[in-house]
Amino acid sequence: MSDGRLPRRRRWIGWTVGIVLTLLVLAIGWVAVRGIGAVSDLQLVAKGASQLKAAIAEGDLEGAEPIAGSIAGNAESARDLTSDPVWQAFGYIPWLGPNFRAVSDVAEIADDVSADALAPLLDVAAGFDLGNLGFADGAIDLEPFAEIEKPLGTASAALTSAEQRAQQIDADATLPPLADAVRELRASVTEAATVVGSLHGAAVLLPTMLGGDEPRDYVLAMQNNAELRSSGGIIGSIALLHAEGGRITLGTQASTRDFPGLDVPLPLSESTVALFEDRPGRYLQNITSIPDFAEAGATIATRWQGRFGGEIDGVIAVDAVVAEHLMEATGDLSFGPFTATSETVISILLSEIYAAIPDPAAQDDVFAQAASGLFGAALSGGDTKALIGALAESAGEGRIRIWSAHEDEESVLAASALGGTIPTDSVDATYVGVLMNDTTGAKMDYYTRASVATAIGTCRGEPTTQVRVTWTNEAPADAATSLPPYVTGAGYYGVPAGSVRTLIAVYGPEGATASHIDRDGSEEGVQTAMLGDRSVVQHEVLLAPGESTTITVEFQGDGAGERLTEALVTPLIEAPEISREELRCGS
Repeated sequence: MSDGRLPRRRRWIGWTVGIVLTLLVLAIGWVAVRGIGAVSDLQLVAKGASQLKAAIAEGDLEGAEPIAGSIAGNAESARDLTSDPVWQAFGYIPWLGPNFRAVSDVAEIADDVSADALAPLLDVAAGFDLGNLGFADGAIDLEPFAEIEKPLGTASAALTSAEQRAQQIDADATLPPLADAVRELRASVTEAATVVGSLHGAAVLLPTMLGGDEPRDYVLAMQNNAELRSSGGIIGSIALLHAEGGRITLGTQASTRDFPGLDVPLPLSESTVALFEDRPGRYLQNITSIPDFAEAGATIATRWQGRFGGEIDGVIAVDAVVAEHLMEATGDLSFGPFTATSETVISILLSEIYAAIPDPAAQDDVFAQAASGLFGAALSGGDTKALIGALAESAGEGRIRIWSAHEDEESVLAASALGGTIPTDSVDATYVGVLMNDTTGAKMDYYTRASVATAIGTCRGEPTTQVRVTWTNEAPADAATSLPPYVTGAGYYGVPAGSVRTLIAVYGPEGATASHIDRDGSEEGVQTAMLGDRSVVQHEVLLAPGESTTITVEFQGDGAGERLTEALVTPLIEAPEISREELRCGS
């Protein structure tokens, strides 16, 4: 007969289950309470960051210091609340885990930024007006830069590290409200890292590059994005800048007509010749096809010296969209028969001018007037903070590239976005890229648009990084007759008027090779080359008005499939849409 008691084993199982359930309930309550506190702290951090930015912009350092202290306290509290063993254990639960890990990561990043970046930035702001970089009356005061270089370097390193960690948070695996918060964090940290990194670079480079030790001469190359080249566009006009004691003046101005093609091309790297033959070594217009601006800048300097003589200390290349950003700070600009606003200047410079002024020589004169007028307006004063902001925005979009003939300066530039070099892959991130080069021989890229999607994962059992490029010709259907011959090319280079012919080069991670290539789902002949340790696949694409095409390249091997992937794309008139997608392997 039974005495009414459960067998010992069943009682043991019952007690175990009960204890586990109790612990689970307690753990859920624990993380819920701590989660509410952490989210509240992080919301206060975000609010404080906006207040701090406004206070520093207004020069209110007395008000900034307590705000910074509050940010630090809230960030530290959020980190403490999300770093205990129970919270960390919940990070391994399927589906829910990414949400817990994301909150922990955000809290840790916020705490590190407040501890390692805010303090040195406030120290710099106390002794130097970050809003105008010492710019006044057309010159920059170079003396304070030596004092602010070290604290800016500390802050820049902290923000760069934070940016890399923020990019690694898988926002797509989290719930929508948290995903939005993660994306907002990424955008904020990236903006701060870009601005502070630029300020640090300025503190290192400006004293010597702006003639603090001795006068300097630079070539300014202005690129026209209506005819694309790797770094933005064909060189349309070119000028000499003189820097001395922090003051910059505009000297000789020239056009591509002053640089006839060379019978013997300048020496070029093997990768450049493999992609573009010797054209960048013969024609000034094609030098910006060179993917690495360290090579392109040196080649531009050589062409200038061959034509005008003198010693060149560096080259600065800007594209037409920089004019739009600058005019948001300087105001309207009159040149030739036009009066442009920041909203209309791109349309005028890259489209309307060809209908209004058919003669290429007269166009060059108007472009020179525009460049001279914009340069003068930028250096004449006005809203200095807005001007610095416009330059920072342009640099962040890859629209300003600088090469220095001085080795120590070039090493700093080459390591930054301003250097226009392809970054080195790291253990945390890898880079892929898309280079656009027009072969229509006209100005039809005013009508082109692009989107680029990257994906990582495994295809056919191998780690894979995929790059998908969609290229569209949005010219009007009657472009052949409605647009000027100078814009369409009128079939001069074998391209039907209104169509666009483009070289589209896709390069992959260092050490990886192209394992699958297709265009609109079909294979076709392609050109291959190497950029250092990177494989490059180049298609030549011809699109009639309204047509679109999609190129897909999968890279496998070392460096593929496992790390965060960032895409670098030729700066277009309209910035391309860049996204990350779930990997769908090619057939």
